[in-house]
Amino acid sequence: MSGAALGLEIVFVFFLALFLLHRYGDFKKQHRLVIIATLLAWYLCFLIVFILPLDVSTTIYNRCKLAVNSSPAESNSSFVTLAPSKQQCFKPWSYIPNGIMPIFWRVVYWTSQFLTWILLPFMQSYARSGGFSITGKIKTALIENAIYYGTYLLIFGAFLIYVAVNPKFNLQWNQLQTIGIAAANTWGLFLLVLLLGYGLVEIPRSHWNGAKRGYLLMKTYFKAAKLMTEKADAEENLEDIMEEVRKVSESIKYNHPLRKCVDTILKKCPTEYQERMGRNMDDYEDFDERQNSYPSEKSLVKLHKQVIYSVQRHRRTQVQWQILLEQAFYLEDVAKNETSATRQFVHTFQSQEPENKIIQYFYTPTVEWYWECLLRPWFYRVLAVVLATFSVIVVWSECTFFSTRPVLSLFAVFIQLAEKTYNYIYIEMACFLTIFFLSICVYSTVFRIRVFNYYYLASHHQTDAYSLLFSGMLFCRLTPPLCLNFLGLTHMDATISHTDAQPTAYTSIMGSMKVLSFIADGFYIYYPMLVVILCIATYFSLGTRCLNLLGFQQFMGDSEMTSDLIDEGKELIRREKRRRQRQEEGENRRREWKERYGNREDSTRNRVVHTEQKESSFSETNTNRPLSKYTRTNGRTERDRIELLQDAEPLDFNADSINDDPLESDSGRYQPGGRYLSMSRSRIFEDV
Repeated sequence: MSGAALGLEIVFVFFLALFLLHRYGDFKKQHRLVIIATLLAWYLCFLIVFILPLDVSTTIYNRCKLAVNSSPAESNSSFVTLAPSKQQCFKPWSYIPNGIMPIFWRVVYWTSQFLTWILLPFMQSYARSGGFSITGKIKTALIENAIYYGTYLLIFGAFLIYVAVNPKFNLQWNQLQTIGIAAANTWGLFLLVLLLGYGLVEIPRSHWNGAKRGYLLMKTYFKAAKLMTEKADAEENLEDIMEEVRKVSESIKYNHPLRKCVDTILKKCPTEYQERMGRNMDDYEDFDERQNSYPSEKSLVKLHKQVIYSVQRHRRTQVQWQILLEQAFYLEDVAKNETSATRQFVHTFQSQEPENKIIQYFYTPTVEWYWECLLRPWFYRVLAVVLATFSVIVVWSECTFFSTRPVLSLFAVFIQLAEKTYNYIYIEMACFLTIFFLSICVYSTVFRIRVFNYYYLASHHQTDAYSLLFSGMLFCRLTPPLCLNFLGLTHMDATISHTDAQPTAYTSIMGSMKVLSFIADGFYIYYPMLVVILCIATYFSLGTRCLNLLGFQQFMGDSEMTSDLIDEGKELIRREKRRRQRQEEGENRRREWKERYGNREDSTRNRVVHTEQKESSFSETNTNRPLSKYTRTNGRTERDRIELLQDAEPLDFNADSINDDPLESDSGRYQPGGRYLSMSRSRIFEDV
């Protein structure tokens, strides 16, 4: 099993990152480089979280071997050694051979740092650029990042000059490397504590509130009112941008040098707007003979950027509105089915997506009722209690992990108890659950936060390229200090435990923080205590109340604005529910009408075809019989007979047009009809 666990986790983490990226990104519409860069950033960060417990178990085994090898030399001394016997140092199942982990951590860490500080910021500017060529986008990205990169170069250059001038300092390359790592980890730890303080309280509270159906339904109504406002704003913004595109498209003709740029903008517009604008572009005018002022290429670049943003925002709000409607209908169905005497879950609307037959076989309406109405609320309550217990342990350990004698950090106590018995399975599970919970608290906050409309991770493939790249940057900056904080909580970091024990391979890559003692002995130890204040502020919703006072509507039960938005959202959901019910009733009536009179229509058509065949055979047998010039044929009789047969058919309002003579319509002739006669049923009864 040597190295097998490492290989399995590498493969598993890759598919996990790919699954999450597929949920939030759109592989078909977004650029491949954006997808690859984001996938690599997420993959490396998740890899650190999953592989670090293996590094801890391997380090404990190596410490045991060092203790056994050094015990004979120490046995000659005057004191009694407490080294374990050789039988206690058995190799763990996930043991990783020496030399692999340092190389692995070095590649993973420096690749992630290159992504977060150099490549991803450049790709962010490149993705948001409205340039029409690769050169133009690169130029825009370099200009936007000039200040960003220049600041780092200025700070680093000033630091090098200070070290070179001051004779007291004699820094080598390893020490400079350690200083750079410490600076990056300090920035990440500053943001990490803020996100962690929010997640430690909000995640257990959200699961506890998840058991309250009334609370979830009210919050869904609140979200519906806010989303409708955003949806209307997005539609209005798209209309304004499309009007500007239309004016530009009409002013710049086909022979203009900037017409290629206009065509590129038109390709980014929705299909209905493209068709509408294409009708007015049949003319050809010489732009040199006209004295009109044409837009410049710079203004077209700005317009292109606005089109990309407005189309993405409009599409996202449309999809989110449909998802929110399904969620609201589901919660209303749960509220209705809680009092059901039959104990079978009944949906108001059938699912639009086809369900798996295996799921339908096991997840019957009875099973669904017991799960949704009885078991699920209790499951969420128990899960909330477990998560709250973990949060309390994390807060206590963050405030006491610097104490080594006695050991007050509960995570360190758990690991040291398992280390005495060398139960590697327990060690790895305890490490994994601890770091996984910390990661969930931090990463879920990254997925939840929204910085206006610039950064927003939306599920169901609705996240834009800028937000995906920004999330990759945050993950790469937060994961290394998160792992160092975890090693400090478990006293696996020699800087925290103040021992000469063998460090983990991950800590050895970070270097010794003794070069910057004020960071190692000050900031890294005392700053995480701030998580207590942040948890208290999150528990009393101080941030939510501040945002509400500033005009950003937040869900608060004791606010009049919240009550008004809940009522507005409830009315919107009710209106959409009526519309969908009318639509389904209309489809059911048409289906029943078709099933009831479908056989009669088929028999009528068969009789018409049989009559035509009989008359054609009769005419063939009488071809040799001379006919008079003024003899009247039986065509009118046949026509009247067919017309009488077809008059028995029900009137089909689903037809595209209604003609006076059905025989003329079959022959393909054009029948000039009135404006209202050519309306379909959906248009006639649209406002009913």
